[in-house]
Amino acid sequence: MVVIPVAFAVVAGAALALTACGPDVSSGVGVGDGAAGDREARYRRVIEDPHPSPADVIEAAGAPTGVVRADDGSLLLTYRADNVEDDEGPAATAWRIVGPDGRTVAEQAEHANAEAAAPAFKGVRGGFVRVPPGEDAEGAYALDLRGERREVVVTGGTSAPRPGDVLLAEMEPSLIYRPATRTVAPPAAVPEDAVSLAVDERGTVWSLNQPLTEDPERVVRQREGRTLGSRAVPKPYTGGTLVARGGTAALSLIHGEAVRGLLVTTDGGAHWRTLLDGGIPFRDFEHDPESLVLDLLADGRLLVGEEGGRYWLAADRANRAFHELRTPAAFTSLTVEGTVLYGIADATTATYDLVKGEGLWISRDGGRGWRRYEQRG
Repeated sequence: MVVIPVAFAVVAGAALALTACGPDVSSGVGVGDGAAGDREARYRRVIEDPHPSPADVIEAAGAPTGVVRADDGSLLLTYRADNVEDDEGPAATAWRIVGPDGRTVAEQAEHANAEAAAPAFKGVRGGFVRVPPGEDAEGAYALDLRGERREVVVTGGTSAPRPGDVLLAEMEPSLIYRPATRTVAPPAAVPEDAVSLAVDERGTVWSLNQPLTEDPERVVRQREGRTLGSRAVPKPYTGGTLVARGGTAALSLIHGEAVRGLLVTTDGGAHWRTLLDGGIPFRDFEHDPESLVLDLLADGRLLVGEEGGRYWLAADRANRAFHELRTPAAFTSLTVEGTVLYGIADATTATYDLVKGEGLWISRDGGRGWRRYEQRG
């Protein structure tokens, strides 16, 4: 394992630069056979190295696997280089924290196994927290804004979510993280038949409950263990992904093993409506429901799409009309932090080559313009 703190990063001059690019522009990777062969050799050396450097892992990986943002605007980017020839064997992972000024604050790399889950983090107040890789809270830890690792306390019982708590793991297990105390615990009073979960900034727990009886599925909202209300999932649909923020909540509606619409509220659950169009051609969705991208911007607008496919953004927080986003490359993932969109263009399977437009792309204006992070130094 290699950990590089602030001093080294500043001396090395590592900084992330934003390259402006219109929504219809992407860049490819033009390398000859010799360059491609050199890249393959370097890639192999990195994943076989028992102590890889962060810079080498990041160069081999090309695009990050994920990006999250802390409350001060700092970003944590995760990277992974897998074994190209087999699903087993050596791999390498890395993370890098970039400050609001674009400079590297800290980074770490380690040798890994291709079968192990890729590290994932959530952005929180004062830093970041590692998502437990297994079926319990083991493996969770916090990183402050300097990249210093901080212990996370796993409490013995459940805890009622409070304002500011973060849903760390949705199901199996369900875990919330409290930044003020660096504690992790299962949320209290979650129904036993809950199959999907969301926690908003007020500490309200939204759950999709799937009873074993003939009763319909229901979206239930609770606060401090008290049920505030519920809404039945309309027939003939079943529920899927659930998101909630700022009084807006949305549930994907599944029919025939595909997403065919949304159940939406914009007033905290007092009124709900079924969205089957609004400019989104749900009938053309081709991937399984697990590939759905459903997220909420801080201003209440919904982002809808499919991983590796097309994406739509609501015109306003009413979430009745949507327009398709024009992206500078084919994004394998698209996420939201506040009102900022982060798109990642990457290969869908491990490869020695880079895809066209590979990297992290950022839009601060609702997808009208995109900029790509590029590493200097």
